[in-house]
Amino acid sequence: MYHPYLRGKQFELITARETAPLLASAEFVPIIEPVREALNGLERTLTEICKAEGEAIVIVNPRHGDHAGDGANISALLEKSFEDKDGIKAGILLKEDMTLDQVSACYEAHEKYAPTFVHAGFSEAKALADFLGDALSNSRHVFFEKHCGKLYRKHFDGSSRVLLRDGFRTRARNADYPSVEEFSDLHLTYPDEGMNGFGDFLIVGDDYSETGGPAYAVAIHLTFIDPDKEDVMYIYHFVSTTKDTPTDPAGKFAQALGKLIAKLDSGGSKLFEGAAIQEFRELHAKGHFPGLGTVKKLSMKHHIETLANFFG
Repeated sequence: MYHPYLRGKQFELITARETAPLLASAEFVPIIEPVREALNGLERTLTEICKAEGEAIVIVNPRHGDHAGDGANISALLEKSFEDKDGIKAGILLKEDMTLDQVSACYEAHEKYAPTFVHAGFSEAKALADFLGDALSNSRHVFFEKHCGKLYRKHFDGSSRVLLRDGFRTRARNADYPSVEEFSDLHLTYPDEGMNGFGDFLIVGDDYSETGGPAYAVAIHLTFIDPDKEDVMYIYHFVSTTKDTPTDPAGKFAQALGKLIAKLDSGGSKLFEGAAIQEFRELHAKGHFPGLGTVKKLSMKHHIETLANFFG
């Protein structure tokens, strides 16, 4: 049903690792695009997903990061450690510059990993559907919404189809975010789109960068489902008061965290209070700054917990 799309940076992988039991019990299937040359973190994460008897899709031909243009080491990892693990599937990222011959070669090379096709700019939809033939009904297709209109998606009727939407419609500097805004209704409307499932980029968004810039402002991004607005998902941006200097990220985090705790304690936040929120409360009680990577991890974890609670 739900497919969180994770780029394989350190804290994205830790998020998937720590939530592996929850992902498995909720039947959520993460899609992981490895972007770091070292694959030991990916291997640990996939191992935890297997232990939890969950499922994951690993992109074998990434667009971004150290494996862009050559996913041989990812394929070698699958071969070495996960060939006999039914829960680990290959994902083929269908990019705009790929030909049908390249797609079919990648498919045939990874056929034993039940490949999922992840459509992200590819234009030969009809030719691919014709290539799959009778196998189409047993295939899974994930569509980046911004690249795949309804006519494109229609070629894959009869298969298992997932629509992937970026909840961050416009990216902003942390300092410029509103306090709250609408995030997505796709968890409610994906059946109306003719889809079997939906996905997003959690609270990170689809935009990829190798490293973040200096934190002039620190923001904690937390999603919530609003029962008073037909269960549409919204997102809070708790932004530090100090926004005009790149120094003191710990102090700025304390400011943003103070705003989060005040909202929680008001009794009207509508935030699901799972393990991630408990960790935020503990950080506030201790006055501890764990680093911006951990803050992002907790926000991603909370997003997964929120959707698991909604569908649970």
